[in-house]
Parts: sequence; structure tokens; C-alpha cells
Amino acid sequence: MLQVYTGNGKGKTTAAIGLAIRAIGAGMNVYIMQFMKSLAYSEQKVLKDCFPELTLRTSGKPFFIAEEGKLSKHSLDKLGENVVIFPKGKPPQDYVDLIRDGFDKAAKTVVSGEYGLVILDELNVALHFGLIGRETVEELLNKVPGNVELVLTGRCAPDWIIERADLVTEMKEVKHYYAKGVEAREGVEY
Repeated sequence: MLQVYTGNGKGKTTAAIGLAIRAIGAGMNVYIMQFMKSLAYSEQKVLKDCFPELTLRTSGKPFFIAEEGKLSKHSLDKLGENVVIFPKGKPPQDYVDLIRDGFDKAAKTVVSGEYGLVILDELNVALHFGLIGRETVEELLNKVPGNVELVLTGRCAPDWIIERADLVTEMKEVKHYYAKGVEAREGVEY
């Protein structure tokens, strides 16, 4: 089955990690590739240290990327040097190469059938920013073995993925403390 967790609300990666823990409890091996993330998130420590059945990889840099005009001046000021802005449709080539390398490694893992659950975290966002192409992802989706449950997370899941998926959950933001100026907190947001 192909599962998709998308939407502007909080909890997409968290839901996928919950599924990973359930799968491990059922005796499955789990592989997680986190696109656009480095090893800077609190849950990564626990996942890597406590679950030998889980392989965690990242394919990202320790900064945020965004298209020109997508972030407010306030957000840009808060992110400072931690954000790279690029023109729409022209993401930084080094980031494209990094994501493609991570995707290629994840694709080999998916088709190997070695893992019962594979999570491609933030792949939807990588597609949205043009860091990976539709054709590349579709090629992988056509090769997923029947014994592999595949989960794609991230905002902005394209319609073609939603149509192809067997399960889609949209996290909807109703209210968020970020609107009050609360910063991301260790152990809660990262």
C-alpha cells in the first residue's frame, strides 16, 4: 500500500514514526529516509539508538530552503543564515544533487524488499520545490514490491500522488502557537 501524510498541520512525520514503531512491534524492518533534514531532530537519537530493526538516513542540510516570495520578512529575519532563498523553479543545484543521491539510495532500498515499511519523509516537499522530479518518483512507485508498505510525508503532496495513494491523511492546521510568536521547541517541534 502507498500511504501519504500531507497538509499544513503539525504531525506528518510524527504519524509516520508512530507507524514505524507499530511495524517494529509486529516484527518488521523499517527504513526511513528524511529528505531536507539533517541529524538535528530529537526523535532521530531515539530511533537510531533504540531500534536495531530501523535504519534512519537523512538527505539534507542544516538549513531551510524556500522559494522567493514565500516567506514573510519576519520569518526571513528569524531564520537569518539558516535559510537559502531561490527563484521559483530554480533550486540550488547542490541541494538537487543531495536530494537525488538520497533518493537513489532510498529507491534501491525500496526495491530490495528487505524492509516491510519504508518512509520517505518530506518527499512531497522535495517534489514541490523541484528537488526531485515526478518521473523519477513515478518510476520508483512502479517498482515497489508487494511486501513493502511505502509512506510519503510532507506538505504539498501533488494531486497525482494523492490519486495514486491507497491512504491519504491530511493534517489540517486549525490553530498553532507559532502565530503567537512561539519559536520551535526542542522535544516538541524538533
